[in-house]
Amino acid sequence: MKALITGASSGIGRDMAKILSKMGYELFIVARSEDKLIELKNELKTKTEYLVYDLSLPNSCFELYEKLKNENIDILINNAGYGIFGEFSQTSLEDEINMIDLNIKSVHILSKLFLKDFIKRDSGYILNVASMAGLMSGGPMLSSYYASKSYVFKLSASIYEELRRSKSNVSISVLCPGPVDTGFNNRAGVSFSAKSYDSYKTSEYALKNMFRKKLIIVMGTRMKLAVFGKRFISEKLLTAITYNYQNNKK
Repeated sequence: MKALITGASSGIGRDMAKILSKMGYELFIVARSEDKLIELKNELKTKTEYLVYDLSLPNSCFELYEKLKNENIDILINNAGYGIFGEFSQTSLEDEINMIDLNIKSVHILSKLFLKDFIKRDSGYILNVASMAGLMSGGPMLSSYYASKSYVFKLSASIYEELRRSKSNVSISVLCPGPVDTGFNNRAGVSFSAKSYDSYKTSEYALKNMFRKKLIIVMGTRMKLAVFGKRFISEKLLTAITYNYQNNKK
């Protein structure tokens, strides 16, 4: 049993690696930070290979696939990603394009390439890490991040239905967590007013539901109520509410 995890140097990716290692999975862990990957590898009990790639570069995604395409990967976890906080007119275009390349392009490329192999074998799991942001309307102050995670959610949901219609044994799930205690806040330059969920518990919950082949994975009553409640609010009002919530993160 083998699993590939991107964004494995911290947070959810790191915790998923620990959990899957305890389950006996051989791991391929990917991130830009070699020292953190080495540190994680030394903590894991199963055979682990670390690979240093900047997946915001499309060529790196193709290189990663070429390196691992004959390894018979059983689980692909697309976790690498980050957010940028601020008004759209003020944030760095260069940073946003880099974020889009990582949050969208890397997920798209790796999902497509490994999915084809999974379909040929008629087995395998893909877990794409999106966000509650991907289930909501617009996200003022985190506009590009919300848009990128909406892409991840809609791509995953579409693939799920295609697999279901073809009666494939391949599964794809999308994790849509609310605030989680990871390095996201520091990278995005925000602080959440709401209590964050524990990263390890979120990872456990996500993997449990991935193995159950659940499409949308949302942890916590508070977050599930938010998803349910948005059905009764207009898009315009919800976006205004989101602005007020995001603006309090400054």
